[in-house]
Amino acid sequence: MNDLTLFLNSREPLPLKDAELLLINVFSPLCLERLFSTVDTDIAKLDGCQEKPIVENAAAPTEKFAPVSWRGNLEQSHSGRKLKPSLNMPSFGFIINMGLLKSIRENAIGVALALVAILISGIYIFRRSRSRGCLDPKKFKEFRLIKKTQISPNSARFRFALPTPTSVLGLPVGQHIVCRGKDRDGKEVIRPYTPITLDSDLGYFELVVKMYPKGRMSHHFREMREGDYLPVKGPKGQFKYKPGQARAFGMLAGGSGITPMFQLIHAILENPRDKTKAHLIYANVTVNDILLKEDLDTFAKKFPDRFQVYYVLSQPHENWNGGIGHISKEMIRTRCPPPASDIQILRCGPPPMNKAMAAHLNELGYTQNMQFEF
Repeated sequence: MNDLTLFLNSREPLPLKDAELLLINVFSPLCLERLFSTVDTDIAKLDGCQEKPIVENAAAPTEKFAPVSWRGNLEQSHSGRKLKPSLNMPSFGFIINMGLLKSIRENAIGVALALVAILISGIYIFRRSRSRGCLDPKKFKEFRLIKKTQISPNSARFRFALPTPTSVLGLPVGQHIVCRGKDRDGKEVIRPYTPITLDSDLGYFELVVKMYPKGRMSHHFREMREGDYLPVKGPKGQFKYKPGQARAFGMLAGGSGITPMFQLIHAILENPRDKTKAHLIYANVTVNDILLKEDLDTFAKKFPDRFQVYYVLSQPHENWNGGIGHISKEMIRTRCPPPASDIQILRCGPPPMNKAMAAHLNELGYTQNMQFEF
């Protein structure tokens, strides 16, 4: 059952060999033997429950069965299942006369294949219904704030509830949502944000927001309290990640520009079949400004061959052993994958930083097809 649960929660197609193992376990000889043992027991117990034919003319008997409908009750008892007679319900004896249960017992392989088809169809329908998600790209939908955690003097982590504990947001990896709020003057403001959670996180989504002193949307998030609602619509964005679309990513992030990078890193590393490598250079002012540092460090420690992170501070403390100043060409040259047709360099940060990074990348020989700006 654990394998089946993991498959239902998976975002990726189950490989054929894994599917075969799953079906072998579910439809093992022991499982089938128990199934057909139950069928035999039902046949034996229900032999006395057959409908008696209605004879209209003794000289020329014609068999008819009393009108039936599929309404009725099955009682549960300690001695087994017992039919509660009803004129509106077909008896199992009727089914036995049709030879259905005996046919099932005699065609074990056919029954197993039918059950496999039902299982696969059910999983497909379930995952299709889940994959639609809760977002609407054209109109805002409101989500309730259930947890607000301060992670730095001017940053917080916001958790919003989805409609049910098994709901998914429905946001493709690499895309973002648009949030609506009010500034300190009560005027409407709309800003894009990238959740740090994935559709594998059921029942909620999370935003990490840096709240600037004069930021209009920052004011809205600063004033939000648990129980308040946030209007959201999406998905939005031009970047949609598919496993294997690049051999490696170089990532240049500044401040709150870490969120789309984190989303992508999270998706790559949680998928054991995705062999893409990620190299992150993350710039901030002080060490206290580094968002999600604990999570990033955990990723780097757990997946040293797949993810590397290098922090850069413009105002480092005395014992700082990372980069100092701003992200330079030399840092990119030594920390990111070199130009190639199967790599991409992503950047996200304040406009001046994005402009400077584009210039560095052009000088280092990265073509426009190798670059993407969130």
